[in-house]
Amino acid sequence: MNPNDHYLVDVIGFNDVERAMLASIFALAARRDPGFAQFEPGTAGRTPDVYLVDADKPEAMKEFRSLHQRAGLPSVLIGSSAQGTDFPVLPRPLQWARLLQALDDAVAAGDDGAPFVPPQADPLRRSLPAAGRSNSPQALPDPGAARRMMGDTVLVVDDNATVRAFMQAKLAPFGFEVDFAETGEEAIGLSGTHEYTCVFLDVVLPGIDGYQVCKLIKSNKQAIRKTAVVMLTSRSSPFDKLRGSLAGCDEYLTKPLDEDRLLEVIAKFLPSGRKQAERAARK
Repeated sequence: MNPNDHYLVDVIGFNDVERAMLASIFALAARRDPGFAQFEPGTAGRTPDVYLVDADKPEAMKEFRSLHQRAGLPSVLIGSSAQGTDFPVLPRPLQWARLLQALDDAVAAGDDGAPFVPPQADPLRRSLPAAGRSNSPQALPDPGAARRMMGDTVLVVDDNATVRAFMQAKLAPFGFEVDFAETGEEAIGLSGTHEYTCVFLDVVLPGIDGYQVCKLIKSNKQAIRKTAVVMLTSRSSPFDKLRGSLAGCDEYLTKPLDEDRLLEVIAKFLPSGRKQAERAARK
C-alpha cells in the first residue's frame, strides 16, 4: 500500500512504552485497508487524518482541544474517561484489535456522523499541505506475487483445520500471503523453496514434530537471519519453552490463540519491527 493511501494518526501524549507499542501497531496497521500509519509532525506534504489522544494526561488533552478547534478530525481517546467530550474512549491497557476497530469506526463515521473524507490541508494544522488519502489505489496485476517478492509471506504449519482458518482470517487482512502445511514434512519442503517472514509452527504434528522442523528450518543460514519461527502449543511449561529455544524458535504462542498476542508477534518480526528492535538493542 502506498503511504498516501493511509489514514495518518496524530498520536498525542502517551508514555515511551505505549508509544513503542503504538509504533508496532501502526507498522502492521499500515498494511490494512483502510490503512493507518503514525503521523510525524513536520512531514512535508501530509497532514493528520485522525487524532489518538492520551485522555489521562491533562497536557495532551489541552493540546488536542487546541488542534481540534482548528481542524475537527475524527478522534479516539485512550484513558479512564472521555473528559467531558463525546469522542469514543478505550480503556487501558492498549489492545491491538480493539484500537484498530475504534479507528475504523472513527473514520467511517467522521467527526459529525458523516463518512469521513480527509480534507485538504489547513495551514494551522501540524504539517504542510497534503493530498489526503487516496480511495482508489492502483491495483497490482498479481498482488500475491508482489507480496512474495517483498518477503511478506507467512507459513502456518498445523494439522488442525480450525487453527488454520483462524490464522487465515487474522493474517489475510494485513496483506500477507499465507501458505499452509499440515505435516512437518510439508513444512520443510515449502520452507526450502520459499522465503518466509514468519513460520507459525505447531509442536505436535503427524510425522516429525515441530521441534525437529524448527531445527531443520533454522539450519538454513538465510532463514536464521530472515525467518522467524513461532511455536504454537498448548504446552507452556518452562521445559517446553526450553525445548523450543534449543530448537531455535523465536517466540511462543499458547493455544487457544489470542488475537492481540498474534498481531503483536507478527508485527515484531516484520522487517520494520526487526530494525526497531535492533536500534533499541544498540542503545
